[in-house]
Amino acid sequence: MSTIKFGPAGLGPVKEAIFNLEEFHRLGLKACEISFTHGAYIKEKEDSLKIGKVAKELGISLSIHAPYYINLNSKETEKIEASKKRILKCCEIAHYLEAKRVVFHPGFYSNMKSEEASINIKKSIIEMMTVIKKKWDVELCPEIMGKVNVFGSIDEIADLVKDTGCGFCIDFAHVLARYGEHKFEEIKKAFPQKKWHAHFSGIEYNEKGEKNHKKTDVKEWINFLNFLKKLDKDIIIICESPDPINDSIAGKSLTHKN
Repeated sequence: MSTIKFGPAGLGPVKEAIFNLEEFHRLGLKACEISFTHGAYIKEKEDSLKIGKVAKELGISLSIHAPYYINLNSKETEKIEASKKRILKCCEIAHYLEAKRVVFHPGFYSNMKSEEASINIKKSIIEMMTVIKKKWDVELCPEIMGKVNVFGSIDEIADLVKDTGCGFCIDFAHVLARYGEHKFEEIKKAFPQKKWHAHFSGIEYNEKGEKNHKKTDVKEWINFLNFLKKLDKDIIIICESPDPINDSIAGKSLTHKN
């Protein structure tokens, strides 16, 4: 039987962070992913330490989602270096927060074959991990992506993990959008690790993959949770729906009913 922690994507601004963590705790949520969508907005080390201390006291596991504009497979070296710099800045903040994982979108194919893109992205991940190991207790987690023209299939992410020793983020909504089905058994084989970091929400998609996230239907939650509960893993589920707090509560409540 798996142990599952639920929590929202998004902590809110620095001045509201402590209040929001206390509210998550009151609601029974035990995880939160801080979204640095457009850049790392926690600027001061003291703020990171303070937020991290409260989260630890409340039993809330923190993670960070790196800025969306990341491309470790750009044809422009400057863009790769800028992407690495953004990710490493997140890792520094994560260290002060005691957030163990930094989730990021690995990059685009940039008109290259999967194998070539994979080589380039692996190189950048290894370079970043070399820096991280000297300074911070943080794990890099490339994410399974929801659009077919973006690097980040199940196999591509699993290969990054095997070849670099990095972590991973299984976005189950993205899997559904990319493949048209949840691929539960394939994911189970691809990621045999004991600890899983996952994203989940409802999603709208077409033949190109992901269009947008939506509130999670109860049937989707039940289907997803029935799969997870059969595993023997420690799982963090970050809900990325438009209503991530109430959706996380819904998912948590369903684990006790099924």
